[in-house]
Amino acid sequence: MLSFNNIKPAKEKGSANPISGKGLDRIKDQVRLKLSTLFDSKQILTKELTDEEKAQAREQIDRQITKSENGSRLTPEQRVRVVTDLLYEIIGLGPLEALIQDPSVAEIMVNGPNEIYVERNGKIEPTDLVFRNGDHLVYVIERILAPVGRRVTYAEPYTDARLPDGSRVNISVQPIAIGGPYITIRKFSREILSFPQLIQRGALTEQVAGFLRACVQVKLNLVISGGASSGKTTLLDILADLIAPTDRIIIIEDTAEIQLRNHHVVRLEMRPSSVEGRLEVTIRDLLKNALRMRPDRIIVGEVRGEEALDMLQAMNTGHDGSMTTLHANGPIDVLDRIATMALSAPLELTETAVERQIRAAIDLIVHLERRADGARRITHICEVRTRLKAGDEPLVDLFTLDRERGASGGQLVPTGARPSFLGRIQEQQIQLPPGLFS
Repeated sequence: MLSFNNIKPAKEKGSANPISGKGLDRIKDQVRLKLSTLFDSKQILTKELTDEEKAQAREQIDRQITKSENGSRLTPEQRVRVVTDLLYEIIGLGPLEALIQDPSVAEIMVNGPNEIYVERNGKIEPTDLVFRNGDHLVYVIERILAPVGRRVTYAEPYTDARLPDGSRVNISVQPIAIGGPYITIRKFSREILSFPQLIQRGALTEQVAGFLRACVQVKLNLVISGGASSGKTTLLDILADLIAPTDRIIIIEDTAEIQLRNHHVVRLEMRPSSVEGRLEVTIRDLLKNALRMRPDRIIVGEVRGEEALDMLQAMNTGHDGSMTTLHANGPIDVLDRIATMALSAPLELTETAVERQIRAAIDLIVHLERRADGARRITHICEVRTRLKAGDEPLVDLFTLDRERGASGGQLVPTGARPSFLGRIQEQQIQLPPGLFS
């Protein structure tokens, strides 16, 4: 993304009578009108400007401020503010630019031109930022979509995209966005968290971290579930980063988000359909293609529809150690949701056949939740049992969250159940913490 942190105050002398807020707005309007004739808006929309081009834009804005009425009366601080605001408007994302550059902001939510919210530390809070008007918001949407070749129209009123820094964007416009347009930006974090950091935050214990590490090493198939913004992708990043660097990993996502370091990784991203309804490449298409690419493991960022059936079949045909995430309210809901999605595929499958595939494919479910204070916690680690006797439940809790223990709102504790795959861990001579399941 753009960075204007190196903007310095002009060396001109400021006025003894600083200009008021309305006066600043008048100067901005004058300069903005002049700049509209100086900049190639199409070029700005469709390319990421170089540092040299950004510097030239900054100098041009500064020059036009000097020429504007009352521009010479600005204090150095006001001048920097006006230059920065106009740079954000013309070659950035307007009022969103400062939020993009703020490391404390995890998510940005735009509810029309006059409402911008952010998420910090797991909590949503309003900002005092606004767009100048609806046209300014539409311009920013074009700034986001043009470089990646996507668009929103009356016929296609929503789409996903990503910013140059990797942040994920969802945009919705009329007719589905009643008070819109709406923009939601999940900011890309360059930091890949680790188990020690999750332990420090109280999300899990050191013993449970050792257990999950062993599950990845022996190539169990994992589903990470939870509600929105519960930390599913973060945990997926951590677990996937434990995969042996010799394994070839195929990552399939609707919008690229998963981060892995020092791995043999192939990344595939879906493509939405054109206005004519052609050229679409779905997650299901990518899954089928991935099977021809000699994967050792397949990671699907999130399953949402009939591609669940292809994911199950991949897990059942020699691609052990595969992973995915899923929106669900609890572990038992995971099985129900996967079954419903798999049955939506255009194949004549019975519920019994799908349930058998689920039990044979998935080894472990890790469920997370986000608490009211914004903290993320693993609440359940469950084994999915393949062979069931009459009356047996398909899910067996191995660890659950005891909300009365620990100093940070609960602690994962063993239920006493021992996983049926424990022999696979012992065969590879992986040492688990003593008394792990006691």
